[in-house]
Amino acid sequence: MIPYPHIDPTIVKIGPLALRWYGLMYLLGFLASFYLVKKQIHEEFKEADPDEEHKQEQLLEGIMVSLVVGVIVGGRLGYVLFYNLSYFMQHPMEIFATWHGGMSFHGGVMGAVLAGWLYCRSHETDFFLWADRFAVTAPIGLGLGRIGNFINGELYGRPTDVPWAMIFPEDGFVPRHPSQLYEAFFEGPVLFAILWPMRKRSWPSGFKLAIFFICYGIIRFFMEFFRQPDPQLGFIAFGWLTMGQLLSMFLVVLGMVLILIRKKCWQEGRDVTC
Repeated sequence: MIPYPHIDPTIVKIGPLALRWYGLMYLLGFLASFYLVKKQIHEEFKEADPDEEHKQEQLLEGIMVSLVVGVIVGGRLGYVLFYNLSYFMQHPMEIFATWHGGMSFHGGVMGAVLAGWLYCRSHETDFFLWADRFAVTAPIGLGLGRIGNFINGELYGRPTDVPWAMIFPEDGFVPRHPSQLYEAFFEGPVLFAILWPMRKRSWPSGFKLAIFFICYGIIRFFMEFFRQPDPQLGFIAFGWLTMGQLLSMFLVVLGMVLILIRKKCWQEGRDVTC
């Protein structure tokens, strides 16, 4: 067994304000996506059309703000609706207490998609083009977020006797899988290694977003076998299916459907307007 490294979740605290590792991971993830999308814009134009490159970079700033709001709002509402609705129905003000924890990736990605679509529609720019640009950068934020979970000692794994098992401070004396680190590795570097090289593929727009949905959904589905189910839900079906697995299956199906739709639009010459 490996000792759990007790790291203070709070980096620095000044009066009522506190900077926490988990929040810092979110910030670093957003900054990494911003930088890598900007890099893609530069690669696409290679200074052949500096005016269009500048226009795209201006759009990037606005889309980034929209996505940040979408991820945070969607992630919180996803947790409320999918994981603990009965509790929040009784304590509605707790919905706004995000500092108490409780964010859903699946809700966050849906919030980001909706926010991005609304922004692109209002600015008459191709939503799927931007979605592809961001999708290939998403694993960095996902991996960092899981490290934040590990530092918080939350979302830990199921009981195990593997040599690298850990005892988490919030769970007494039961050795468990450090599943946050498994997820950090597979949802972070592994998924990034799959998606980032795809940025230069000239596929119909929306394909890279769809592949992100499919790959993440598959990885998350299998990682859930090592992760302790949420105590308020447990297994929701068959004695083994978790809410995370159910939502991940939905993402995989959504990705497959999106590929079929975008391929048809591309074949009909309606890739942008479809």
